[in-house]
Order: sequence, then structure tokens, then C-alpha cells
Amino acid sequence: MAIYDLYSKRQKKLRGEVPDIYTYDQVPEALRVQVIHIWNDTLDHIDNQQLVVERAHVNRAYGLIVETLRHEYGVIKLPPSRENHYPPPSFQKELTAFLRGETDPERVLDAIELSFFVIDTMTRSYDYLRRRNASELADEAIDELNHRFKEHGLGFQFINGKIIRIDSEMIHAEIIKPALALLHNKDFSGVEEEFLKAHEHYRHGNNGEALNECLKAFESTMKVICNKRQWVYDPRATSKNLINVCLEKELIPTFWLSHFNALRSLLESGVPTGRNKLSGHGQGSTPREVPDYLVAYMLHMTASAIVFLVEAEQHLP
Repeated sequence: MAIYDLYSKRQKKLRGEVPDIYTYDQVPEALRVQVIHIWNDTLDHIDNQQLVVERAHVNRAYGLIVETLRHEYGVIKLPPSRENHYPPPSFQKELTAFLRGETDPERVLDAIELSFFVIDTMTRSYDYLRRRNASELADEAIDELNHRFKEHGLGFQFINGKIIRIDSEMIHAEIIKPALALLHNKDFSGVEEEFLKAHEHYRHGNNGEALNECLKAFESTMKVICNKRQWVYDPRATSKNLINVCLEKELIPTFWLSHFNALRSLLESGVPTGRNKLSGHGQGSTPREVPDYLVAYMLHMTASAIVFLVEAEQHLP
């Protein structure tokens, strides 16, 4: 359904009452209900005149979400449903009750992420609900979810099947999204997975692991480019060695040499060094805490490096 700019919304904007700082530890009730409305419009928008097979598709979609969550949480029924509840609630009612009542924000995001993954992958088919604009409706559902996240000041976005944490709307739009768009093809599927893992670790506070995945994604990007161009490199090569290969092959035009040297210095002292000094080696007797702001910076820098490397390779003869 289209997003309507209500009078009350416009007045809140005029009074400066819209959130301008992202939060991460609470999912508002209004957002949960809006998600349910999106489910109703996208997963379950059928009437009594439609075929039984279409109802079966809807049950299968909700069932996949509910049963996946049950298995992962190790429960027979999602709370607040009771195991001896009779008659047993439908998958749709069980999921709706869970989303409304769950107090752990990460579990709420689990349900949202999984449900929109199903919307993204299952509902695009005409056979799902016999809608000729099925793919367009799936896109609209995802766009609405991301708009609602922003509207409620919640620092998350659903991209490429995952909910990722964002800290800056401008950086997200100018750096993170272009990087993920470039990686969303079969050649870079491994890099995409590593970069999304970095964001997943960051969202859950596993900052050391996030930095490790940043380095993997950065190195894997250069390896994919080397393989694509048939540039010889040692399979055990470090990021520094891989950067040297890219330098030798003039991934950057020679008249940009000074800029290229500056980029090389940034990459060698940035992504690899941050990982090596803070998370890649033993911690000794005193555990090291990697601060969130540093991980966010490293994620953004890794994304910038990936965009640069991929686009530069595309412009090579």
C-alpha cells in the first residue's frame, strides 16, 4: 500500500518532533502493526473467491517463517502461544501474536527479516496469488518497510535479504547501498556474503568478528578481480600483496598515481591494520574492546574500497 503523508505527520515535521538520531534497542508498537499490515497486503491478500491452492501458498509462506523461528529458538510454539492451546492457532495468528508480544528487539527483527526474505523470494511469482504485478508489490513492501524503519528512527534497513544496521542515512545511501548493489551478482556472491556477515556481527555487537569479515570481503574483492582478469597471485596472499598486484596491473590510470598511492596507504593502514591490531591476534591477559564507532568507520571504509575496486575494474579495457 502507498505511504500517505498524513496531516499529523506534516505537523510533527514542522514542530521538529521527528527522530533525528537512530535507535536500535526498541521496536515501537506502531512499527510492528505496520509490518503486520504489510504482511496482510503482500503475503495474505486473498479473498474467499480464490482457489484453495492459493490459500495453501499463503499457509506455506507463514509456516516457513514460523517453523524456522521455532526450530532456531528451540520451542514448540512461538510465545505467547501455549503448547496445549486448543484449537491450535494458525501460523499467521501465531506469527502475528509473536511480533506483537515479543520483548527482545533482536527477536522481533528476526521475525521481520525472515518474513521479508519470504516476501522477497516467494511472493514474486505469479503463481503465489495470481497477481500480474507480484514482483512490483514485493518491491513496494520492502520499500515501505525501509521507510517505516526511517520514519520511526530505527537504524536498520532490509537489503539483499538481510536487515543491516545503519548509522548515517547519507553514508548508507552513498556508500553501503552502492557497494551491496555491485556485489549482488554471482561473481561477487562470496564477497557479498562476507560483507553482510560483517554488518550482521556489527548489529549483534560482535565487533571483532565484524572487522574480520571486513578484511575478508576486502581481500575477496581483489581476488575476484584478479581471477576475472587472470592476474597471477599467491592464493595465500595478504591484503598488502593483493594491493600490490592491483597496482602492478594499473587498476588505476598512471596519471592518477599520487591518488592511487594515497588510496593504497589508506587501505593498508585502514582495513587490514584495524583488523590486525584490534581483533585478528590474541588478546593476551586483557581482552580488547573494539568500539562501535570504529567498527562503523571500518564498514564504511571497506564499502568505499569495494565500490572503487569493482568500478575501476569495470572501466579497464
